[in-house]
Amino acid sequence: MKTVIRVVVGSTNPIKINAARTAVATLHPEAEIHCEGVKAPSRVADQPMTDAATRQGAINRVNWCRSHTQADYYLAMEGGVDIVAAQAYTYAWVAIANQQQVCLSRSAHLPLPTRVYQALEQGQELGDVMDRMFNTVNIKQAGGAIGLLTHGHASRESTYTAALVMAAAPLRFPELY
Repeated sequence: MKTVIRVVVGSTNPIKINAARTAVATLHPEAEIHCEGVKAPSRVADQPMTDAATRQGAINRVNWCRSHTQADYYLAMEGGVDIVAAQAYTYAWVAIANQQQVCLSRSAHLPLPTRVYQALEQGQELGDVMDRMFNTVNIKQAGGAIGLLTHGHASRESTYTAALVMAAAPLRFPELY
C-alpha cells in the first residue's frame, strides 16, 4: 500500500495545483499524492510589481494554508514582475512548507516586452495583457506568458514545478541546512 501525502496549494488555479502535484510526486515517487487547491489570500497587489511584494505574496499564501488547513505539505506560488538592469522580467516566488518550516525559491526569469510592462504599470494583470496581445482566453490558467513568449517550449506550470522542487531541498536534506 502506498503512503498517502496530503498537499494543500494556496490557489485554485489548475496550473498551480498541477505544478504542486508534479513537484511533490517528483520528490516522493513512491507515494500517492492527494492535492487540493484553496483560496489563500496573498495580501499583496493582484499583480506584484517588485521582488519583495512577490516573495511576500508566496509567504502569505503558504502561511495562510498552514494555519487554516491540515496537510503534509503546503505550497504557494506568486507570480510577479520586476526591473533588473533596465529590463522588465516576470517570474515567481514559490514556497513549500510543512508544519515546522517554510522553504522558498524563485523561478526562472522571462524578459517582458516594454509595452507589456507599461500596461502592468497602469494596473493591468499580466494574463489579461497577454490575452489581448495574443488573442487568447485565460492564458494564466494555461501556458501563461511563458508559454506564449517561448512559443510553447516552456510553460508557467513547468517553471513553477522546477522552482518548487528546488525550494524543497532544505526539507529533503535538513541536516545540510
